[in-house]
Amino acid sequence: MASNLVKAIRIEQHGGPEVLKLAEVEVPPPAANEVTIRQHAAGLNFIDIYFRTGLYPHPLPHGLGFEAAGEVTAVGADVKHLKKGDRVAYGQSPIGAYAQARNVPANQVVKVPKGIGFDEAAALMLKGLTVQYLFRQTYRLQGGETILFHAAAGGVGLIACQWAKALGVKLIGTVSSPEKAELARANGAWETIDYSRENVTERVLELTGGKKVPVVYDGVGKDTWETSLDCIEPRGLMVSFGNASGPVSGVNLAVLNQKGSLYVTRPSLGVHVNTLEKLQAASDELFGLVLKKKIKVRIDQRYGLEQAGEAQTALAARKTTGATVLMLD
Repeated sequence: MASNLVKAIRIEQHGGPEVLKLAEVEVPPPAANEVTIRQHAAGLNFIDIYFRTGLYPHPLPHGLGFEAAGEVTAVGADVKHLKKGDRVAYGQSPIGAYAQARNVPANQVVKVPKGIGFDEAAALMLKGLTVQYLFRQTYRLQGGETILFHAAAGGVGLIACQWAKALGVKLIGTVSSPEKAELARANGAWETIDYSRENVTERVLELTGGKKVPVVYDGVGKDTWETSLDCIEPRGLMVSFGNASGPVSGVNLAVLNQKGSLYVTRPSLGVHVNTLEKLQAASDELFGLVLKKKIKVRIDQRYGLEQAGEAQTALAARKTTGATVLMLD
């Protein structure tokens, strides 16, 4: 395939949404271990904002985004599991998914079954695989547990609500408005707590008959850290998997003792799907639930590539529900 120019988002410095620039970049032929993907949709995630602001450092200039779906247009010499024309998606790639086409290491790419659209796949990979590792690996839910999940009406949260219901788990979801509470319940949350109006810890105690929960899944970070610890039963697990409100810092380990010999982990998706086999197994479980209609991905916002800044602004301002995708065609 001849080198060609495509549109992509690039940043040359860290800062607000204004640093996102629409540029023309060249896509060279794929390396031996890569595939070239003509992308139809890219997923938008909080981590994209962390890289834009420099909270997560990366040598400048660079692209943004880690999650997209499209069609394979060229295949590197060593790639065995993919061929030209395959419908594919990925949720963990080298930075730069906000682009019309690009090369991606083939071991981070999986085929997308018929019946799942490109926009759905782009919205599902990072968020859906996050829920897979949280619920099936970090703390393997058996069914019957009552759990607390923060930001239950967000992109990850709505998938978590549905997956919990499919497992027979009672998910208590925190939300910031009555509308978001309704949305979380419609997606399978057992109960919701509106943290702008209710005391989360007191409500968890009420809902669990004073027992608290064995595990809290917290992607919010700084603002919810203390509250989360107060909701966990003795020897329970605090899973801090994101920092939408800023990173948790200055943790005093003695607090874990005082609150009941608690465990804490700060996991990430990459470590849980660090081989093609693990990625494939996690994706198969996710896609299986989607095809069985147990999980439906809600894409409530669609933007063009040139609107990436607006899209990030809406996400950061908590103005979005469900998933947001950039349409790249």
